[in-house]
Amino acid sequence: TFDPVYDSHVFDLFFPAATRPYLVALSASTPSPFDAELAGRALRPEDGAGADAEPGRSAGPPAVVVDTDDLAERVVPVPVPAARYHQLRAAEGGLLWINEPLVGVLGDERARPGAEAAKPSLVRYDFDKRRQLTLADSARSVAVTGDGKSIVVVDNGTLFVAPANARVDPAAPGAEGASERVDVDTGRIRLHVEPMLEWHQMYDEAARLMRDHFWIEDMADVDWAGVVARYRPLVSRISTRSELSELFWEVQGELGSSHAYEEPPPRRVDELRRLGLLGADLVRDADGRWRVRRVLPGESSVPAARAPLLAPGASVGLGEAIVSVDGVPVDPLFGPAAALVGAANRPVALGVENASGERREVVVTPLADERPLRYQAWVADRRAAVHAASSGRAGYLHVPDMMGNGWAQLHRDLRVEMARESLVVDLRDNGGGHVSQLVVEKLARRVLGWDVVRHHSAETYPSDAPRGPFVAVVNEQAGSDGDIVTAAIKLRGLAPVVGTRTWGGVIGIDGRYTLVDGTRVTQPRYAFWFEGLGWGVENHGVDPDIEVPIPPEAWAAGEDPQLERALVELAALLERRPAASPPDPATRPSRRPPELPPRPRPRAR
Repeated sequence: TFDPVYDSHVFDLFFPAATRPYLVALSASTPSPFDAELAGRALRPEDGAGADAEPGRSAGPPAVVVDTDDLAERVVPVPVPAARYHQLRAAEGGLLWINEPLVGVLGDERARPGAEAAKPSLVRYDFDKRRQLTLADSARSVAVTGDGKSIVVVDNGTLFVAPANARVDPAAPGAEGASERVDVDTGRIRLHVEPMLEWHQMYDEAARLMRDHFWIEDMADVDWAGVVARYRPLVSRISTRSELSELFWEVQGELGSSHAYEEPPPRRVDELRRLGLLGADLVRDADGRWRVRRVLPGESSVPAARAPLLAPGASVGLGEAIVSVDGVPVDPLFGPAAALVGAANRPVALGVENASGERREVVVTPLADERPLRYQAWVADRRAAVHAASSGRAGYLHVPDMMGNGWAQLHRDLRVEMARESLVVDLRDNGGGHVSQLVVEKLARRVLGWDVVRHHSAETYPSDAPRGPFVAVVNEQAGSDGDIVTAAIKLRGLAPVVGTRTWGGVIGIDGRYTLVDGTRVTQPRYAFWFEGLGWGVENHGVDPDIEVPIPPEAWAAGEDPQLERALVELAALLERRPAASPPDPATRPSRRPPELPPRPRPRAR
């Protein structure tokens, strides 16, 4: 279904809910089950219509007649709203499917960080009643029994059997209707695992997956069967699960390809022992007091990047000392951290003492992860440095990856930074992904005109187009789609590239396969060939136009020679090609009507 929705942040249209079930009448004489019915009801074989069984013989499966003429014209939509549907199933008297909620890929739209996400639901459309019914408010997958009367539903580790034609809520034992739903207690399953046998099976399965899904059938001239056979004896010699991981990496590394990964199942985190973080840098004085040296500024548009010490009512400032946590004095040796174990995302009372010795108590909620907060502070620092060094003429955008997170970060300040005369696009440490083509579309825009509005500043046409030149900054940690976006910028001649050669891994993956213990293995499936570069980006990367390394002493001192050189190049480019400027409204044409010629005098009589 093509029914676009306007984007809320930028001028764009997209199709967030574009699926609905359809039926096709195979025979030209079969009416649509959704149209008006003859004599108030549809004619069915059991009513005698179309029965062709011979007397005395049992009727077998009905003949299927397919009229190929005008077949596409007989495709009809099921009368339900378009949404995000999948797992379409047929059941007795109706259709079933999973309805996925429309949610963001980052989870930032939730009421609060860590809040439960909206769940997919199980929906039934009943042909007799001609309406849809939600059978389960939460369901990940569904299977229908052979007779079409019952369903098996999987949802977040639970498994239950229920009727296929009615909503059945979980009920207390003995309650009315409780027998309609049967919960399968998977906790009663007991199994014996022989690790060595399991590891052999995993080794062989990973080898087969790579053989069958590597991007080219000849394995790029690697004798894959020989590689697998050569390493196989080592499986019998390993003794821990971590050694199996090492073996996978060594074997798949023989392909000389990027994105050949192995990721064991994640270890469980004990939330009751998770360290609470304050989003600040503390330093211990000679008297053993832990004082605030720096408070990281928060970013209100990123729920995970809140600053606990700057929350309303807290306002803990520089130089103040944290002297207690929940009434317990801070250990002079270990500092507040020892008392914040288990305090992540839980309110705690901090005793704070200012430089005058005055004490107060504030309530803050420590973070479980400071990385989003520290990343936003890192970006803010560099943006401020670019603005200061260019006297406000250059904007700054950092793209951390080529996925949903990077796309969101690009747009967080896109309109404001694009409005400046020039731009630094920082692609360093870009983790890759798949949206590089969308990023290139944005950067390739050129100002063709201006939209001039009263009571508002003039806007470029097309919107969010760079007004002037930009410079891309890259390093060896920009890879995958970060390689690709850098190559595209150079091939299109959009901007000079400053920094160091990129990572060099452009054979992408989709990560669809896991092994028996939950280990994720990837097979390089999507190879990139570039005009003028051929296959050469893989295992090499993209060379910058201007190579600028960051020596260790510069890194330790907090210096950024790459960004400094980018600003030098940007100033020179801006001198040669000034930024586009809005037209002077005084040059608009006058719409005053012309003076009328003098009216002729009336004749004297």
